[in-house]
Amino acid sequence: MLIGNVALAIGPWFVRMADVGPVASGFWRLALAIPFLFVIVRLSGQRFGRIGVGLWMATILAGAFFALDLACWHEGILRAKLANATLLGNVSTFLFPAYGFVVARILPGRWQTLAIALAATGTVLLLGRSYQLSPDRLAGDLFCLAAGLSYTGYMIAVDRARATLGTWPTLAIATVVAAVVLLPAALLIEGPIWPHHWGPLIALAIGSQVVGQGLLVYAIGTLPPLIVGLALLVQPLVAAAIGWGIYGERLTAPDMTGALLIAIALVLVRRRPAG
Repeated sequence: MLIGNVALAIGPWFVRMADVGPVASGFWRLALAIPFLFVIVRLSGQRFGRIGVGLWMATILAGAFFALDLACWHEGILRAKLANATLLGNVSTFLFPAYGFVVARILPGRWQTLAIALAATGTVLLLGRSYQLSPDRLAGDLFCLAAGLSYTGYMIAVDRARATLGTWPTLAIATVVAAVVLLPAALLIEGPIWPHHWGPLIALAIGSQVVGQGLLVYAIGTLPPLIVGLALLVQPLVAAAIGWGIYGERLTAPDMTGALLIAIALVLVRRRPAG
């Protein structure tokens, strides 16, 4: 889960390096990953088998939600402040655990509640200081919020499909569906989408889609939703570290305090109740 989130957090820098638009880079991320994913399906020994209607629907929904997430997220990044985009795009951090509690029909325990509270406080400290409401950027904020909601839907659908289908067949089918959905969107929004330099897009496909999403889909099937949700906060932590190390963005006391609280939350959420 942690390695997958680190790989996903590096993805936006490849998007910036690409010489195509943000929606087109989302399409190429998916399209270039498809051959790798089907090879991995073959090598892993996992099989598609007979897929029932319900399983097909869950997998197709996962792909559709993921396509919507990428389109809204990439468009929102261009329209919103980066802090707003990161904060709103991470609503799945708390919505996916809520789904887990509803499905399990239990309330969070004492340590889980404390972990959620620390994670929420840390997120506000890390990102909220730069968050600004502006009528000029309202559309961008809404795009990013839609991306976060779509990503929650994607994780819920993957959770349903992966239990029967397995990690790699689920991701392969969802990636194909998402690519099919994104291609007309990229052509309609951005026009020509053929790149001149393939390096950033290949790195994006392998790093974010094959490694990042592959490990995330595996983790969704092996970890409770609360741990998966809070672990998504590793992404803004990595983004802050990259901003500090590469772009010289100074980390303030609230930034470091927020990062520390998120780290403590990630430790506490693994704590099992006594007895």
